[in-house]
Amino acid sequence: GGCENDLKDVERISNRNISIPVDKSYGVEVIYSDSAQVKAKMITPELHHYNTEKPYYEMPKGVTLIILDENQKESSRVTSDYAIRRENEKITELKKNVVAVNKEGKIFKSEELIYDENQRKFYSNQLVSIVTKSQTINGTSFWANETFSYYEIQQSTGNFDVPQNQDSLARR
Repeated sequence: GGCENDLKDVERISNRNISIPVDKSYGVEVIYSDSAQVKAKMITPELHHYNTEKPYYEMPKGVTLIILDENQKESSRVTSDYAIRRENEKITELKKNVVAVNKEGKIFKSEELIYDENQRKFYSNQLVSIVTKSQTINGTSFWANETFSYYEIQQSTGNFDVPQNQDSLARR
């Protein structure tokens, strides 16, 4: 039947090193839902879908990710110049000029932020800056819940007094 043909075609393609089939879409809104509840929307001007063994979406022109609360109101917003969403792993990697803003107006900046849908959190192993009206905090590693209302940042340095022995800062 059709399956055998598909397998042969796939083998032929991989043997000849032909580029992967790509679906390109423009002006796309991707919905992240969890048990019929929309929990996030991702808006991107250009979406490339790579239908490989481990399918992924690439957003070469950047992305806006809007996290919704249980009342479908915006609770945080993340933008970046580039992103990849790994379908099977349910992970979105936001890269280049990543900026997240929470309800309180705190701004989180990094060159990379990873959104883990399964754990419903964001994390980064790159430098992160958190900018509030009164201060800027810098850290080398970071995680936050989806709404960025709770976060932890490691080895933070900033323009405010912290006890010397404290290298981790958590705020609720």
